[in-house]
Amino acid sequence: MRTDVLGVGYDDLTMPEAVDAALELMKGRAAAYAVTPNPEIIMLARENEALRGAIANASLVLADGIGVIYGAKILGRPLKGRVPGVDFADALMAEMAKHSMSVFLFGAKPGIADTAAERLMARHPGLVIAGTNDGYFSDDTPIIEKINSASPDLLLVCLGAPKQELWMQQNAGRLSVGLMAGLGALLPGLAAAKLAPWPSLMALLPAAVAVLSAPALRHLLFYRPGLPVGTDERACAA
Repeated sequence: MRTDVLGVGYDDLTMPEAVDAALELMKGRAAAYAVTPNPEIIMLARENEALRGAIANASLVLADGIGVIYGAKILGRPLKGRVPGVDFADALMAEMAKHSMSVFLFGAKPGIADTAAERLMARHPGLVIAGTNDGYFSDDTPIIEKINSASPDLLLVCLGAPKQELWMQQNAGRLSVGLMAGLGALLPGLAAAKLAPWPSLMALLPAAVAVLSAPALRHLLFYRPGLPVGTDERACAA
């Protein structure tokens, strides 16, 4: 039974539990997929039925964002903790490296996945890079053939939401992989070898504006322990 937060059902897992679940799914070789909806994606899913369906059909739905954790607590259905997508991927690949398991990097601008691959091999000795491909395409058939030829344990799909979630759902039946994970801007972050605070904050601005304009989602952003649901957040700043 998943924990519903404004129409998105989350698996109630700690980080180690999420990693263990992912490794188990890889064994099945059924092209299962994992998603990590944050408050921005919750907002998108409320307006996009196809995205809601793609999230609901995922084998793993992980809580990325402290707003999701607070939202679940407000609703009386607290989750065990936050499982950020970037941290999840790092912890998962650390375990994969111990067993010489493979990952294919798919997404971002040309050259970014290749640089990210170099950084991953340096960070996780033993991890096998099965292949890379940028996220610019009009026909994904050649990409799917390339992925299937590599047959990776893990396919990182970094196309941004909602494209990556929809792509994973639509193509699961065509892929020979253990597990897919939709992880947005992971590859540019890996290629840069550090997080860029200012660009990251600027990237969040459209989502913040959208959240502030939606009362149901506003509480996810402004919730504070001890603040009754429905309290005008402006009163907190007074």
